[in-house]
Amino acid sequence: MVNPNAVTATSTDLINWLVTRGLEGATKEDLLDGYCNKLLELGVPLMRFHAAQSALHPVYGGTGFSWYQGQGGASETFEYSEQPSEQWQQSPLFAILNDNLKEIRERLVDQNEASRYPLLNDLRQIGATDYYATGVSFDVPTHNAPKDAKKAVDGVLLSWASNAPQGFEDRDLELINIALPHLGLALKSAASARISKDLMRVYLGRDAGRRVLSGEIRRGSLQQIDAVIWNFDLEGFTSLSEELPGNEIIDMLNDYLAVAVGVVHDNRGNILKFMGDGLMAMFDVGEIDEDARAALKAVPELQERMGALNARREAEGLPVANFTLALHAGEILYGNIGSETRLDFTVIGPAVNQTARIAGMHRSLGQRILISDDVAKAAQPCGQDLISVGRYMLRGVAEPKELFTIYKAPL
Repeated sequence: MVNPNAVTATSTDLINWLVTRGLEGATKEDLLDGYCNKLLELGVPLMRFHAAQSALHPVYGGTGFSWYQGQGGASETFEYSEQPSEQWQQSPLFAILNDNLKEIRERLVDQNEASRYPLLNDLRQIGATDYYATGVSFDVPTHNAPKDAKKAVDGVLLSWASNAPQGFEDRDLELINIALPHLGLALKSAASARISKDLMRVYLGRDAGRRVLSGEIRRGSLQQIDAVIWNFDLEGFTSLSEELPGNEIIDMLNDYLAVAVGVVHDNRGNILKFMGDGLMAMFDVGEIDEDARAALKAVPELQERMGALNARREAEGLPVANFTLALHAGEILYGNIGSETRLDFTVIGPAVNQTARIAGMHRSLGQRILISDDVAKAAQPCGQDLISVGRYMLRGVAEPKELFTIYKAPL
């Protein structure tokens, strides 16, 4: 017989804990790990807990969190897939999602026959005696939707397993279900914060995304900094784009830009924006000498990775391209420009314009990599062999600039 007063007091304790952690902005991992330990503290014989959510992310389509008594919890991500795995389609959570079930309960201790769900047979092998699963929707559910193995839900699917001799008692499941909306709300808050950070980082860049989320959102709010600007472009891409089908062009562009972005990020730089078949990046890792050395260190890495990518594409019978790169250092304005309804977090200033002017010299000088004397001087001593290619007047620049390239000895 369930004691209503005991359940109310216990559930109030759990609900208050969930609300507090949600308001504190706990991450999903901290929230769920604490939730599982709180259930144990309140007498629920929890052996395993699992939560699954869809994700708004360019690489993966879902996230999972699994917790085991004595081991703690861990998160995992699931990449987008046109063909969902057989394991997912045979899971209890898939049945809840696609068969419009409110919940699934199986007492594993009382069964001699195998469960229809392979996961439950596996759990019974490691001592599980009871299993309960349900979900919390974050939107209005659609009950007449067709079955679809790729169907996503704006919400969370959850399961609990016990290893107590008789499994969960009625009071355990009552406690779980009374607190379920509060757990769902705390998870929704954590997921929204994570999505915001992920999307800001992906679309604005790591540093700009962080700045916007921290409150740098006023139009005209600009910071004056010294940095090294990278101007990267693919060579011959325009003519290739006129010859290749659209999907091949996109795949090719993604291949090359992924290499450039990876090199910039690996050397603590930030991508400022993509410009057609190129990109602009900024190195602002400390003092200007540190910026210059970081930017120059990335150049041979870019050459090596681009060479490896071209070798792979050639082996696969795919078209290849080369690149040009211009580097310049100076004072820039970094922040928000635009209108009240559409802002861009970007860089402006003479140093940015001069980098573009240097990039325009590649063809006339016959050099793919051009480095301004400002970068060369700031980087000394550096590990690269910088070779002067002469002094030139750049359009809109009063004084001549000496330009350098990097000498790469033949293998």
